[in-house]
Amino acid sequence: MAVREKNDRGGAVLDPTPNFSVGVPQQLGGFSTLSDGLDYAARGETGFNFYSGRGELEQVLTYCELRLRALRIARILIAAGLKRLDRVAVVASTTPEFMAVFFGCQYAGLVPCPMPYSVHIGGKDAYVVRIAGMLASAGAAIAIVPDDLQAALGEAATQAGGIPVWTFSALSQMPDRRVDLGPLRADEAAYIQYSSGSTSSPKGVLISQRAITANAEGILRSGLKIVPGDRAFSWLPLYHDMGLVGFCLAPMLGQASIDYLATAAFARRPGLWLKLIAQNRCTVSFSPSFGYDLAARRINGDARSLDLSCWRVAGIGGDMVRADVLDLFADKLGPAGFNPQAFLPCYGMAEATLAVSFADVERPVRVDTVDQARSKLTRRAVPAGERVRQNRERVRNFVVCGAPLPGHEVAVRDRNGRVLGEREIGRIYFRGPSMMTGYFEHDDATRAAFTDDGFMDTGDMGYWLDGEIVITGRAKDLILHNGRNIWPEDLEWAAERIEPLRDGDAAAFAVEGAKGEDDVVVLIQCRSTNSDEMEELRRKVAQTVHRTSGIECTIVLVPSRSLPFTSSGKLSRAAAKLGYLSGEIAEISPAEMRVPAAIEGAGLAAAE
Repeated sequence: MAVREKNDRGGAVLDPTPNFSVGVPQQLGGFSTLSDGLDYAARGETGFNFYSGRGELEQVLTYCELRLRALRIARILIAAGLKRLDRVAVVASTTPEFMAVFFGCQYAGLVPCPMPYSVHIGGKDAYVVRIAGMLASAGAAIAIVPDDLQAALGEAATQAGGIPVWTFSALSQMPDRRVDLGPLRADEAAYIQYSSGSTSSPKGVLISQRAITANAEGILRSGLKIVPGDRAFSWLPLYHDMGLVGFCLAPMLGQASIDYLATAAFARRPGLWLKLIAQNRCTVSFSPSFGYDLAARRINGDARSLDLSCWRVAGIGGDMVRADVLDLFADKLGPAGFNPQAFLPCYGMAEATLAVSFADVERPVRVDTVDQARSKLTRRAVPAGERVRQNRERVRNFVVCGAPLPGHEVAVRDRNGRVLGEREIGRIYFRGPSMMTGYFEHDDATRAAFTDDGFMDTGDMGYWLDGEIVITGRAKDLILHNGRNIWPEDLEWAAERIEPLRDGDAAAFAVEGAKGEDDVVVLIQCRSTNSDEMEELRRKVAQTVHRTSGIECTIVLVPSRSLPFTSSGKLSRAAAKLGYLSGEIAEISPAEMRVPAAIEGAGLAAAE
């Protein structure tokens, strides 16, 4: 039987896969392809475990069972007439069905293209347009989807030129025919990753077999320092690089068992993440900053009922790492035995397959406190002295994100391409074996992303500190105001310290003013319906922004859950600005507390 399922009408309770396989030595690298890695993992008893929103184990899929099911699907796809290197769009639900199709493509010599699952980000119409753009960009030969998305994907497939759409259930019922299989080779593609911010003209990140196996080995050996018996847990979406690579492909390539909670289930019950980690004695789990913030605020008095002493690696990435969020989580979960030294900051992106750098898992988190005023004047991360540290609105805390993975290079350069030294803030570039092949059939975009010496422009800004990289923000989000450079994060993080605001409640950007100059706008998600409370919040935010950066700005109070976030929890300032300018994100009155339907991206961070 390919998948063991729990009988909802009183069947036997399932046993999760073990933490390690007896008689099968753990191998953390040396595989040339994903199918090679699965062939090895299938020798043991470890695998994937899927939990319901009630915290019950519903399905178990060992790597042995996954391999058998993937081989069957591979034969079905080839028998259906698909040709080598055809692209197969597959909706990345957190289910055994997605896993089987993704790995089935590996054995069939086809290139899977994971597609977003949620139709709630922007509503059905926005989802259809978004998926249609991805299908067209990939030149997909077929789309394979969960039964509940057949109608929506059918519309998207029609818009993309009439691509056939199969459901997971229909695929499972097709006859298994004897055909010859040619798995994807080491010099071929592994999959195409579409970024969470893709719209009608998306760019697919083409990842090779060599890139994914190199990145996974770096993650397992150097980043996480995986040991026998490690067990992972994830609620991250599998259509995002941190979910797919970090908590599907890498665990499989390390023969580690992993427990899953669907992303929507986490959004409804953030505390269930922590309860299942404690229950299953998981040792490795990751989240963007907002996930830790959400879980810490929701756990309330339940922390003492948990035992999180098992949690060895609490990774944090996917966006700017928030030192204040880590402090909050450590404070709230300390009674549960959580060790703050478990926090592991990292830096990465889909174009690097996933990981670029990791802090040292065996050392405490390192925070660099800089003097904002002096740093902006000198374009250097100037350490804050003791007197300056007393004024928290003058300092900025940056979490150090570690050294590049072995065999990979990171460079920090100025706008003229000059390589910068210690604490000099510039643009971050990357190269190494984990680097993408390019943007699929977007040659101009690929050329624009690379320098003549083979480095890729990440679009991020940062600086070096003792051989480790520190990220300061996205270059495209930088606000230029009266000849000064202002980081939007500075304004947002300062505002979010004000009660009752929380992580993800502010978005700052510049718009063109009446005289052609840049005016700064700060959108604030407001939950109060009391006019006096609303105006008091507006006044406090304006004062805080002025004290922080010395600028006047327009404060716009917007509905809860209206700021746009990507699937990884990153605030999309470009989408926030577009929504504001179009009127889709607008000032609210006490009598009108509503969420605009047409803006993409309430996302995970807006879950309340």
